[in-house]
Amino acid sequence: MKTTNDIITHARDVLQTEGRAILALAEQIDEAFLDAARTIYECSGKVVLTGVGKAGIIGQKISATLASTGTLSIYLHPVEALHGDLGRLQRDDVVIALSNSGASREIVELLDHMKRRGATLVAITGQADSPLARHADVTICYGEVREACPLGLAPSVSTTVMLAAGDALALSVMGMRNFRPEDYATHHPGGALGRRFLRVEEVMSSRAGQRLSVARDNLSVADALAQAETAQRRSGAMLLVGEAGQLSGILTDADLRRAIVAGDGDVLARPVVDLMTRDPKRIGLGDLASEAEAIFNEYRIDELPVVDDADRPVGVIDVQDVLGLKTLVDE
Repeated sequence: MKTTNDIITHARDVLQTEGRAILALAEQIDEAFLDAARTIYECSGKVVLTGVGKAGIIGQKISATLASTGTLSIYLHPVEALHGDLGRLQRDDVVIALSNSGASREIVELLDHMKRRGATLVAITGQADSPLARHADVTICYGEVREACPLGLAPSVSTTVMLAAGDALALSVMGMRNFRPEDYATHHPGGALGRRFLRVEEVMSSRAGQRLSVARDNLSVADALAQAETAQRRSGAMLLVGEAGQLSGILTDADLRRAIVAGDGDVLARPVVDLMTRDPKRIGLGDLASEAEAIFNEYRIDELPVVDDADRPVGVIDVQDVLGLKTLVDE
């Protein structure tokens, strides 16, 4: 059994070996890489990753990175492709095939079929004179690498280099697309970053024409309540608008309760403007849900009017709409 020092030394050697291979790859970035990036960027179909064994697993990760950064991508298992899944491949597609040797039987058997279907082939391999490299339209060759496995057999350095090359391609194309954090968030609605960039319009539960209580501010409380009752929504707040349709106030259940308890005459007969909160806090459709949450927390309110560019109410965002989103939390 290895000593503790032996294990630590070997672990460091693995990481250093893989690190050196990635640094060596960085020095090899050339026109071939640029051609591959342009090919992916200009692809009018989808980018299809394929590989067998550990290379296939790396291909799945690269495909996922491409998909999450603005490039339509799928993974195609080479064996399944030979048994019907080749139908997923179309003429306008770009195939990125991964194979350290460039001679994996399953990949080589696919080459003619992929080319016959008119797909463009990008190879990531360690062998420039391999069948894969020779048949590819563009080849990224990282050269011979020494696997970090004690036996020199288990894919380790080669798969790390493949992954790094794939990341470099995906993120370079991401930059070419001017892909923004907001774009990234739309692909990650369940992640912390996605939640941080959610827009008010994506989470608000009440919208104009649907479950939104709005009434004119020149009515009595009774008439305003009747007008707002047409909205199919149980709400703790009613939005009031002026003649031009702009938001002028908000009337909450709490406002009504306070007036009734105060015993100030016939509450329902009073002008709604007497009870409403004038010029209430509001938020825009395109603002971040995190901004709404900040307003909820600061002013201890439960509902916030959502307005368009002309200050007309188009919805209401409720504290329940952002509850659990953790929009302000770094995870």
